[in-house]
Amino acid sequence: MADFHVLSGGAAQGLVRKLQDAFERASGDCLQATFGAVGAMQKKLAEGAACDLLILTRPLIAQLAQAGTVRADGITDLGTVKTGIAVKQGSTLPPVHDADSLRAALLAADAIYMPDPQLATAGIHFKKVMQQLGIEDTVAAHVRPYPNGNAAMTAMAASSDAHPIGCTQVTEILITPGVQLVADLPPAFELATVYTAGVCSAAQRRVSAHVLMRLLCDDEHADMRRESGFLPL
Repeated sequence: MADFHVLSGGAAQGLVRKLQDAFERASGDCLQATFGAVGAMQKKLAEGAACDLLILTRPLIAQLAQAGTVRADGITDLGTVKTGIAVKQGSTLPPVHDADSLRAALLAADAIYMPDPQLATAGIHFKKVMQQLGIEDTVAAHVRPYPNGNAAMTAMAASSDAHPIGCTQVTEILITPGVQLVADLPPAFELATVYTAGVCSAAQRRVSAHVLMRLLCDDEHADMRRESGFLPL
């Protein structure tokens, strides 16, 4: 088995892992995937990390294609991922349907778990949401940033905080044991991100890259994508 390298935003982790066995059977390759904040994955690529397939936000894949880093004939959208609010499993679900209820829920929390506010798609956005709500300074002592959404949710699940709350992409909430999705961010603060797969121009396993892209996007796995938090375009 040859190693097949994927660099991916954390949003696609659950979906890729569900398809790993099918990919390895179909390709004969061994999937080596690294998941994390989109900005961190872009940095790894720029630093020369091995990569056959990228899964990042649509604008970033387009930018990399224009630069020649991604093949223009090897790009496929996976779907749209929304950003949501989470609490620990079994906790009372707070209302978060509008600005006032979201503000109240965040102010009532004794810890706020989120992905990196500099490099992660959801973290960058949620920082702006707290600014727009006028509470960023008020809740600063309670904010718990982590490198990516999955790490943030895992930490919240294991925490001893009495009333923690978290925000990250819905796909990362759904795959983390011990946390549960409350709801998407309210419409005024919605973040719906299209994730796109792109074959790297320097890919060593180009045929296998197309195998994985087909598995990620084919009609046969439409229900799996929805269950993983990917909405149809």
